Amino acid sequence: MTEQDEVLLEVSDRIGTLTLNAPGRMNTISSEMLRLLSERLLEADRDPDVRCIIMTGAGKAFCAGLDMGAMSGRGESLGVLDGGGDSMAAEIDMREVPPVVLHNIDTPVICALNGGAAGYGLDIALGCDIRIASETAKLAPGFAKRGILPESGGTWLLPRMVGYAKAAEISFVGRTLSAQESLELGLVNHVVPADQLMDRAREMAGEIAANAPLAVRAIKRMMRAAETETFEQNIHHVFLQLLPLFRTRDFREGVAAFIEKRPPDFIGR
Repeated sequence: MTEQDEVLLEVSDRIGTLTLNAPGRMNTISSEMLRLLSERLLEADRDPDVRCIIMTGAGKAFCAGLDMGAMSGRGESLGVLDGGGDSMAAEIDMREVPPVVLHNIDTPVICALNGGAAGYGLDIALGCDIRIASETAKLAPGFAKRGILPESGGTWLLPRMVGYAKAAEISFVGRTLSAQESLELGLVNHVVPADQLMDRAREMAGEIAANAPLAVRAIKRMMRAAETETFEQNIHHVFLQLLPLFRTRDFREGVAAFIEKRPPDFIGR
């Protein structure tokens, strides 16, 4: 298997399935995988045939963190849980890492958590819009136990998801969370049996893909903008997004389908 095979993108039925494909090392991410993952996300976001992205991992883990060994030239997979030295930090351009790309693309992303998400893998999972977890999945925020901090969005995302006090407890203690605990905290949307994970993710992705794609993308943009805008600013911003949608074929189709009591057929124009 080449490095190009370690991040796979398959498109079917308007859904892009992006798979971290290094199961032998629990999908820990090398610098090349960082580049490929960002490229595949941007490729899917630009593809008009992709209306929703599912991200998952091959094997038993979703992503056990960064492959510090490969990045530091030591030739061994250490993952985020063992440190990696200054060379790794110098190698990563934080403006182009997957969590930043995830935050900025407009295509909805569902994370199908097939197993453990630790360290950097946890930040990637939290950066997705929706998380569906297998019953065997675990979230491991063990940064403080290894002398580091969430380097790719965790300190921004986590308090917004669960509130400051819960985020502080999760981060400062660093205890691994089960799928059920993650559900109760609001870190995942659904927990399903392992053999139903991808079916459930595809079902939800299909529901999203059936909606008007320009509207879905606009909703995601405005929810993202709302993180830094006042209520009044966001309402004004939403109105400016609404005006071009009124002129689309999909808006006319949505109204006609409602009146005629039939499923709409959206084309993204």
